[in-house]
Amino acid sequence: MLHGRLYLCAPDALYGYDSSGALVETYRAGRELPPGELVAVGQSGGNLYIATRGAGVLAFDGAHFRRLLPADSHLRNFTAIAGLSDGRTLLGTGDRGVLVWDGKTLRDFLPALKSDHITALAYAGSDLWIGTLANGAWRLHAGQLDHVLADLPDPHVLSIALAAGAAYVGTPVGVSEFRDGKKTRALAEGYFARSLEADADTLAVGTEDEGIVTVPLAPALRPGQAAAAQEFKTSVERIFRLDGVRYALAGSLYKADAAGTKWTRVLEPARGTLSDRNVAALALAHDGRLWVGYFDRGLDVAAGSLDEVRHFEDETLFCVNRIVEEPGGARTAVATANGLALFDASLTLRQVMGRKDGLLADHVTDVVFRKGGMVVATPAGLSISGAGGIRSLYVLQGLVNNHVYALAAAGDRIAAGTLGGLSLLGNDAVEANYTTANSGLRHNWISALARIGDDWFAGTYGAGVMRLDASGRWSEFSDLKRGLEVNPNAMAQTADSLYVGSLGDGLWVYSKATARWHNVAAGLPSLNVTAIATGNGYVYAGTDNGLVRFREEAVR
Repeated sequence: MLHGRLYLCAPDALYGYDSSGALVETYRAGRELPPGELVAVGQSGGNLYIATRGAGVLAFDGAHFRRLLPADSHLRNFTAIAGLSDGRTLLGTGDRGVLVWDGKTLRDFLPALKSDHITALAYAGSDLWIGTLANGAWRLHAGQLDHVLADLPDPHVLSIALAAGAAYVGTPVGVSEFRDGKKTRALAEGYFARSLEADADTLAVGTEDEGIVTVPLAPALRPGQAAAAQEFKTSVERIFRLDGVRYALAGSLYKADAAGTKWTRVLEPARGTLSDRNVAALALAHDGRLWVGYFDRGLDVAAGSLDEVRHFEDETLFCVNRIVEEPGGARTAVATANGLALFDASLTLRQVMGRKDGLLADHVTDVVFRKGGMVVATPAGLSISGAGGIRSLYVLQGLVNNHVYALAAAGDRIAAGTLGGLSLLGNDAVEANYTTANSGLRHNWISALARIGDDWFAGTYGAGVMRLDASGRWSEFSDLKRGLEVNPNAMAQTADSLYVGSLGDGLWVYSKATARWHNVAAGLPSLNVTAIATGNGYVYAGTDNGLVRFREEAVR
């Protein structure tokens, strides 16, 4: 709560509600807020502090935001936040332990933890508990730092709650209770304790997929565990107490009854129509439908207006790498970590190809349609499908490296970008190989490819985008950021421009008319641009924190 308003933090936005429950404020990542996932929120000294992944820390006084953005980019990713009674703010990081912000400077708080991945922070009075990803918990009290590891059922700490003189440490296999730093009992054994909240009588354990388990704590109460709340459809991200009432965030905001075992939905946050935020692949079909593949949530196919969405997810359609429509739209290939799924124009899954069908691997990274067949990229080489069946091309046949990430075609020529360089094929035979050892290529890991005129544009995972001309000469671009990491297959073009998605540096746009690059960050929900699609005057940019659509002239 801040100035009478309740603020809820979602990964892509901060929402403010008035006392009646009406949504009165919305601040979105990439719009009102900097690009970056919002990961945690805390309160200290009359401000809300919002920790982000990649965009530093935001301080909000109810009217204005201030941003803490360290010069060191490694200090811009935070995992947890807690306010101290003296007005200072503690910040957990992924690889730099705990930092402290006093309003002017950011510094190490506990040098002993300076390399730990922090997962949880809990503070009450003079007692501070710190959870880590793989090294148990730490307790700071009266100037003494204690390591708590042997008494935990698992070294991976997910959550911590402090109440009535006790500390509760949640792990993937249950909760341990501590008093005065000593373990007193095990609770909620076997439950994935993603979030915790406690009082003197009960402990609420928010799980990944089993709702909330309410555990009696007081001796006067009958021991045992209440059944998990069945109405929760998603993981319970956080449980907290407001004006003596217990609330839970699990997709929506829920309120507990007096016994703490029955939950009622009280707020339904605004949300998009797509199934997930972590976009891995995009394709805009000729009929205007947008295909959206996710890192671990399968596939959405949305109408052009995005108001109608069909979701596909099974043991094959799970981890999507690439989506490619066949010219004419008869088929759409969805390359996944578990096979190549082929849909017809009616969105019927007609075939799933893998090793059983002659591909070199089930894991498919890219595909190119051509007359009479396909070229399929895998981590074991190329599988070339045609009228005569499927044949393989790998290192023994001259491919520069078996692990192929990206493909591009120009007539009967194929460019194959691999972990070890670039191979150019003509008539399905290797004509030339380019590596850092035999050419001007600056990085062997080729992650994305495009053909512009007579040149190949190769996105690399560490040397930005390089151009290979018809004479076999490589060239760099002086106005493109050095060391740029291009995400796998995050490259698409229009008649005027080439669009490239980067890891942590937003969207890069190349003008074909001027041969110049410029960077786009405004409007992105994250600077990690993982997929791009273009068409009908729009550019779609998928990120690890959602999808955004721009008009092409606005991006130019």
